[in-house]
Amino acid sequence: MSRFDQAKMLMKVKKIQKELQKQVITVEKGDGAVKVEINGEQKLKKIHIDPEFVDLDDIGQLERWVEDAVKDAIQESQKIAAEKMQPMMGSLGELGL
Repeated sequence: MSRFDQAKMLMKVKKIQKELQKQVITVEKGDGAVKVEINGEQKLKKIHIDPEFVDLDDIGQLERWVEDAVKDAIQESQKIAAEKMQPMMGSLGELGL
């Protein structure tokens, strides 16, 4: 692979990274009690908890909703990143990445 091809490939990777930074994945749990927003780079943007759904006698349920929402959001962001990077995976191996 020529230096030009390598530079072109790295530019494509950086473009995909910027797209992932801007992409927001939203996951809700507990019929909207908990909403988690994460970007395509798996950086947590926001957690919203609707107080109408919070039962102070069952904080464990709220904790499970938050945990499940974060796990699902991370999985979704990983899936999106993998899909965006898939066409380039062979070329990245040639670059030693």
